[in-house]
Amino acid sequence: MPTYAYRCIACDHRFDATQRFADDPLTECPACGGLVKRVIGPVGVVFKGSGWYITDSRKSSEATNGGKADAPKKDGTKTKDDAPRPAETAKAAKTEPKADAKPAAV
Repeated sequence: MPTYAYRCIACDHRFDATQRFADDPLTECPACGGLVKRVIGPVGVVFKGSGWYITDSRKSSEATNGGKADAPKKDGTKTKDDAPRPAETAKAAKTEPKADAKPAAV
C-alpha cells in the first residue's frame, strides 16, 4: 500500500498516511481538525537491468555480422538494417572507380 503525504491548510501540520489506492483522500487534520490537502512530491525512480545506455541496447554491425557490414540473411535477402548507411555509401563512392569512366591518357 502506498504512503501519502498530507499538509493541513490551517495549522501547516504535515503527516503521512498509508492508504489503499481505492481509499478516498483524507480531509481532516488529526492535530487541529482543519482541512488537509495531499502533497505531491518527487518520485524515486530506479532503473534496473541492462539496456539503459546506448552502448547496452545496440550492438555494432561488426559484432552482429561477424565483421561483415552487409551480410545477407540465410535466404539471400537483405533486411532494412543491412542497408548501407549514408557515410558508408559516400565512402564507397569515393573509393570505387566509376564503370563508365574512360581510362586516363598516357
